[in-house]
Amino acid sequence: MVDAILNEGVLLRLEVEDFLYYEADLLDEHRYEEWLDLFTEDTRYWMPMRWNIPTKGEERELTAESGEISWFNDDKATLEKRVKMIRTGVHWADEPLSRVSHVVGNVRLLDAPAHGEVRIKCRFVFYRNRHMDEESLFIGKRIDTLRWVDGRWKIARREIYFDQSVLLHKNLTSFF
Repeated sequence: MVDAILNEGVLLRLEVEDFLYYEADLLDEHRYEEWLDLFTEDTRYWMPMRWNIPTKGEERELTAESGEISWFNDDKATLEKRVKMIRTGVHWADEPLSRVSHVVGNVRLLDAPAHGEVRIKCRFVFYRNRHMDEESLFIGKRIDTLRWVDGRWKIARREIYFDQSVLLHKNLTSFF
């Protein structure tokens, strides 16, 4: 019995990892419309800002999801608008499209699947090369809620946490 439960957990983690690797490929290949299809209609794509706070106040290090500013606080319609803007070909912040690589690792299931959903945590490294001499490196963590919809996983919620508190990049038009 224990072996069967363990095997189910390992198989689920492998399935989730494969999903995340597929998503990274879609983003690296600029297949944004297919990437958008990985999200549920009620999705939330959120990345708080991080402040440099003394250790005694570390509970205030991240901005709150509601009522405070964040790098991203998007729903699916906003993500679709961002993709449409990039696809115009005149989007100054990423024209021509940057060369990008998404690396995902340290994937862990945070809880057992319940009601067709599972929460996962992973780390990411995102590299971007723009034009001839611009490079960006983003490193962070994500907490995703995946939902089983029509026989496949979809992203119902994505929380993105950069390890940097100050972003020294010209723009933030990429997807994480």
